[in-house]
Amino acid sequence: MLAQTLTIVAPVFLLIGIGYALARFQVLTQSVSDALGQFVFVVAIPVLIFRTLTTADLSAGVPLALWASYFLGAGVAWALGNLVIRKGFGREARAGAIGGISSTFSNLVLVGLPLITAVYGEEGQVPLLLIISVHLATMTIVMAVAMERAAAIDKGEETPPLGQLVGGAAKSLLKNPLIVTIVFAFVWRQTGLHLPVIGQDVLNRIAATALPLALLSLGMSLVQYGMRGNVLPGFLLSVIKIAIMPTVVFLTSYFVFQLPPLWTAVATLAASCPTGVNAYLFANRYGTGHAMSANAITMTTLSAIVTTSLWIWFLDLWFGLGLS
Repeated sequence: MLAQTLTIVAPVFLLIGIGYALARFQVLTQSVSDALGQFVFVVAIPVLIFRTLTTADLSAGVPLALWASYFLGAGVAWALGNLVIRKGFGREARAGAIGGISSTFSNLVLVGLPLITAVYGEEGQVPLLLIISVHLATMTIVMAVAMERAAAIDKGEETPPLGQLVGGAAKSLLKNPLIVTIVFAFVWRQTGLHLPVIGQDVLNRIAATALPLALLSLGMSLVQYGMRGNVLPGFLLSVIKIAIMPTVVFLTSYFVFQLPPLWTAVATLAASCPTGVNAYLFANRYGTGHAMSANAITMTTLSAIVTTSLWIWFLDLWFGLGLS
């Protein structure tokens, strides 16, 4: 069964490897990598999300238990990541916040969507997209507030009002293509309108490019991160991200909220995804934690072919869901 799981997961990470090789050996230039990343985030992934959310069965209502399960796991991971960096390595508050982000922010779009689609098919996309629909907005606001408060602590200044911080972060989200798409998709559902056949065909063709191009784009972007400096903090944050966070999500979703097997499996696998690049972006913006965030991104991504396979294998043994 583990060999079968690896067979399903391997093509996902092979595409990441191909993208890395194309950039590493300069078969494609950095400008191509940037353009591909733009296309994936601005066009391909939004089209896939819109198509799925407008046609999915959401009759179960607002998935509060699903969101609670996932974000309880994220909260535990954040607290541990912050504690490891602040107390274990004696770093400043900003570095502690980067530790929290690095051990919490999952790459749900570039890795989660292709991986969960490969394992559970389009049915698995529904709970994942429900998580994605609040993940980016929630995490962005939390990360922005945490970093601003940490920066104030490091400077010995009074922390800005919470409302001001939340408002500033929320305003920036209004320009994010994924957030705009999710809002538009739910508004479209309320109209009861249906796309003509030719419109559906065009969306399907664009959506079909989203997952493979997302993986190639991620592989190409890994060239600029790599491994940097002291690897121990990044290693510990990686363990929290790919082992502890999904464990908490599984225990919470299965034993506390008793979610359906597929939803529990998807939430757990989503939590086990590698660290997203947002961790490095925040480290770069606030001038600290570059090495630990880059190492966490690289380590969790490189090890994901094994770690996600083990999680899929465990979930299949527990639930007997079967693989796509």
